[in-house]
Amino acid sequence: MSERLPSWRESNVPDPIKSEMNILRHALDLEIPPKRDVSRNVLIGTWNIKAFSSLTRKWTSAGNDSPKRDYRALWAITEIVSRFDVIAIQEIKGDLRALRTMMKTLGDDWNFLITDVTRGNSGNSERMGYIFDTRRVRLSGLAGELVIPEAEDGLIGTGALQRQFARTPYAVSFRAGLETFILTSLHVDYGSSSAGRIPELEGIAQWLFEWAGQANAFGQNLIALGDFNIDRHGDALWQAFTSTGLTVPDDLHAVKRSIFAADNDPELKKYYDQIAWFESGGKRALNLEFVSAGGFDFVPFIYTDTNFTKSTLQHRLSDHYPLWAEFNCQQ
Repeated sequence: MSERLPSWRESNVPDPIKSEMNILRHALDLEIPPKRDVSRNVLIGTWNIKAFSSLTRKWTSAGNDSPKRDYRALWAITEIVSRFDVIAIQEIKGDLRALRTMMKTLGDDWNFLITDVTRGNSGNSERMGYIFDTRRVRLSGLAGELVIPEAEDGLIGTGALQRQFARTPYAVSFRAGLETFILTSLHVDYGSSSAGRIPELEGIAQWLFEWAGQANAFGQNLIALGDFNIDRHGDALWQAFTSTGLTVPDDLHAVKRSIFAADNDPELKKYYDQIAWFESGGKRALNLEFVSAGGFDFVPFIYTDTNFTKSTLQHRLSDHYPLWAEFNCQQ
């Protein structure tokens, strides 16, 4: 028999947390576009939720509780996730208590797809996943992982990736209105040095370039999203990522990716997360009509009645901010 799961709809939520969540909702209303039924839009998100795994079954976990993620944090995560039609999640771990609790809270209109746990030290026991609102988007049939072919096939150029991805990129196709799009979620191996990430980023860029030429020929828009572990805009990692024409919308260039990023950072350090696609290249070019994009800074709205630092907050929500992109869809 499954346990009774708490919800913000229940009367046992402490009043300060109810108030906090109302403030969070208002901030989300201001920052993220609404889901429109007329002149249909689709809202696509990505979020590396740090070690999204188990859950302490308290509204606010104490100093000796493990894990630190509690019902209060999960409520905030769920509120953010609910604003998107589909969101790619990185760092889902083997223990699915937090994910399953969130799905039960979202309700029967929501569904998810996840990979199995990635084995090996560089895989960090992580899963890739998608959470989606079935009233707004539906699966269109394709799901798969990106695998590097044999060198003689000539797909991945000399000097690029010489082994499989540390965490295999996960691609799933969705349909909204009359539009079909393939989302490819990634979490690039951080490794021991930034230079060590370049081959993986080049391998991903080349793989996506080849695939977009095939997928888009059938009207299936290809969008890459996730944690690319790019240190800063314009660095060698960024150049490897964009080497085949992947383009990040201008709206995201000034958006902070990490809660530890400085408020005024002209070099955009910690430029980890991206949403990107091909804007040119004939049949590779995205057919979806881009509207806007952004991120969401949850730090000012969560645990406001406590003395939590960002170092503590990262284990409750995440050290990464969510990013999103809005597109118009044909009805």
